Amino acid sequence: MSDLPPSTRPTQDQMLRHLRRSNEVALRAVDLGHHPFGAVLVGPDHETVLLEQCNIDTVNHAESTLARVAATNFSPAFLWGCTLYTAVEPCCMCAGTAYWANIGRVVYGITEAQLLAETGSHSENPTMSVSSRYVFDHCQKPVDLIGPVPEIAQETIAMQRAFWAGR
Repeated sequence: MSDLPPSTRPTQDQMLRHLRRSNEVALRAVDLGHHPFGAVLVGPDHETVLLEQCNIDTVNHAESTLARVAATNFSPAFLWGCTLYTAVEPCCMCAGTAYWANIGRVVYGITEAQLLAETGSHSENPTMSVSSRYVFDHCQKPVDLIGPVPEIAQETIAMQRAFWAGR
């Protein structure tokens, strides 16, 4: 966790609304023939959605693609006040990209370990047991990491189970 005062953090209702939106973006990814992961970037007011990104492929995850696009469209100072939402914990690649893009907060619903436990090992989704917390704990800047958020878990797990069961 960072040293940001609690007043600058999103409310529980805001977090749940944006995490649910990330699941909707993940369903759009499925409609496009991709894996069910989505990311949403929200401005410092905790309300304004700046970007949405669905998963593309194994090296263009929703979160890392969103972070790269954000870094080319917004200043580092502005991004430090923004929040990246994703219903499934960012992998180490995505956490690192969010860090390098200077996104100051990441909120996720379920852990990557929960995803693996619920959906099983799959050749199309070889998870890495490197948590985003581990990545952010080894950064020079204090990214505010919030998660898991249990209230979104069942919705996210149900969507992931349904997708991976059919693969």
